[in-house]
Amino acid sequence: MPVVLEHLGKRFGDGAPVLDDVNANIKQGEFVALLGASGCGKSTLLNIIAGLEAPTSGALEVPSDGAAFMFQDAALFPWLTARENIELALKLRGVGKAERKAKAQELLELVHLGTAGDKRPHELSGGMRQRVSLARSLAQDRQLLLMDEPFAALDAITRDLLHDELERIWKETGRTIVFVTHNVREAVRLGQRVLLLSSRPGRVVQEWAVTEEHRTDAGLAGQLTGVITARLREEIRRHAK
Repeated sequence: MPVVLEHLGKRFGDGAPVLDDVNANIKQGEFVALLGASGCGKSTLLNIIAGLEAPTSGALEVPSDGAAFMFQDAALFPWLTARENIELALKLRGVGKAERKAKAQELLELVHLGTAGDKRPHELSGGMRQRVSLARSLAQDRQLLLMDEPFAALDAITRDLLHDELERIWKETGRTIVFVTHNVREAVRLGQRVLLLSSRPGRVVQEWAVTEEHRTDAGLAGQLTGVITARLREEIRRHAK
């Protein structure tokens, strides 16, 4: 099922609107990067799609089974092992104990942590913790995966490795992914489409298609990154006036 946003708006109390007239149609199985300056309402929009916030106006359609969410902070339970953190998500789904163990191991293998299941979070690097967090999100078995700047706190090399991992997992699982970032290069690297949200009130002001040619030709990717960066700067300057 696609994600459809129609004239979506959000304000908190009597404050200025955070989102205004947001329109988007995200196809099933699509990877969409949502880009914008800090404070433009990207995370609020994800919260609305996830059902954590109610819109003030407009309408939305989301998959009936809801969405899985992955945050910048891995938020793993420190007293549980990597495998047990994943098993907890499976338990909450009602998966039986024997099946939980096998499924958790399968998910650890999927994120290339098959031998790290018995380690606790403090024994894992930041990138490894985010892989466990991703596996836990996949354990929820939702078609829609919402990702709120999950790699922002990682170093550049680890982030690039996780970009490759996420792309592989997306292709293997067929999930619909909405990925929030303020990093233009990351948006172009991952998204099939990049949606630009204006500064407050946030609305989708432009979008770009990212083709396979952009993924394989560094020059083309660089050109598109430059175009999007210039447009993002326009939005930031407009808001600063």
